[in-house]
Amino acid sequence: MHRIALALFLALAPMAQTAQAQAYQCRVPRSLPPLRPITPDGPTRKRPIAGYTLAASWSPDWCKTHRNTSSMQCDRRYGRFGFVLHGLWPEAASGSPPQWCQTLPLPRPATLRQHLCMTPSPGLLAHEWAKHGSCMAPTPEKYLKVSAILWRSLHWPDADRLSRKQGLTAGDFRNAFLETTSGWRREAIGIELSKGGWLREVRLCYGRDFRPTACASHQFGARDAAPMKIWRGL
Repeated sequence: MHRIALALFLALAPMAQTAQAQAYQCRVPRSLPPLRPITPDGPTRKRPIAGYTLAASWSPDWCKTHRNTSSMQCDRRYGRFGFVLHGLWPEAASGSPPQWCQTLPLPRPATLRQHLCMTPSPGLLAHEWAKHGSCMAPTPEKYLKVSAILWRSLHWPDADRLSRKQGLTAGDFRNAFLETTSGWRREAIGIELSKGGWLREVRLCYGRDFRPTACASHQFGARDAAPMKIWRGL
């Protein structure tokens, strides 16, 4: 586990007061239901960390696909979300990535509330810490702090405007991202599309030093010429 790079990153990066999502609106619930115990869906893998992937879901498509109007992410009482953080994942140099290094402690309610405008699901925040974050940070608070720092450094393109572009491609989205967020490289921007060509997720690739690096082929996803559609649903 690459704890030295993580410690340096935490020491040098400013911490956000509240991790804001790339949300059109966000209202945090007054109370949160108790978290359920987390059951791993695979084996424990404690492996050296070679880099990281930050996965950002396009919320309108997720809500359309899952039709889960009871979730905070899809419930208009709590806001209207665009890109939301799915998770920050440690990667191995080759083969399967680290995962499920520990499932406890669960994030505290105050920690969950602080990050709900970044990831509008208490259960997903807890799951991402247990499956991925526990292999790169000693506590949920430190893992989510790193996630929030990276999240706040990004400036997403206007997906609503892009969705109206005739002949939109994955390359157009990468161009727009490069225009709005400095310091990035085209090959570090992965795009996941559905079989029908709808935008599902953007996966940003980082090296061990938390700087953008080229994605592996399976992370890069859609090539620049791939036709792409963006579900607005807002």
